[in-house]
Amino acid sequence: MKILCIGRNYEEHAKELKNPLPAEPVVFSKPDSALLRNNNPFFLPGFAKEFHHEVEVVVRINKLGKNIEERFANRYYEEIALGVDFTARDLQDELRSKGLPWEKCKAFDGSAVLSDFVPKSDYPDLKNLNFSLIVNGEVRQSGNTRDMIYSIDQIISHVSKYFTLKIGDLIYTGTPAGVGAVKINDKLQGFIEDKCFFDFMVK
Repeated sequence: MKILCIGRNYEEHAKELKNPLPAEPVVFSKPDSALLRNNNPFFLPGFAKEFHHEVEVVVRINKLGKNIEERFANRYYEEIALGVDFTARDLQDELRSKGLPWEKCKAFDGSAVLSDFVPKSDYPDLKNLNFSLIVNGEVRQSGNTRDMIYSIDQIISHVSKYFTLKIGDLIYTGTPAGVGAVKINDKLQGFIEDKCFFDFMVK
């Protein structure tokens, strides 16, 4: 099982980090050791000073695929979830300034929060899906999948050119604007529409 993640997939998020809009999906990966499930707490690591939350809709691949055409991509996932891509922002800035890879700041243990999955059929239109992150009772991030630069199906088609997609692979589809730092004792709750998908603490 692999975890593929898409960066800069919402225009306002790219702008808040002063990044140019991508000409094609920005892809990076995390190992399975990054997964944080079952509302387990996120323990702040000691190797950086600023860890940012990035709430994202996640899809799970349900069949083997390679070089998938966009028009067929919807056949390759039946479930969605909500996740958080935790990012060591100060470390990311340092790595980017040196032209180095992102793994240390993006792929560390516990950096990929994942809720339970639900059938995508629970929602009538995956291209018009509201989702949000609430921190200590305050809405920090609020997004809608219609604002994606690259849709879920476009993402699946693109990444399958480079990586064979296998059953159980996860794709984190990008975060909207509003990312920010977390601190010890923060309470993070994630919603798709009005349903709570995760509820955990920072320790």
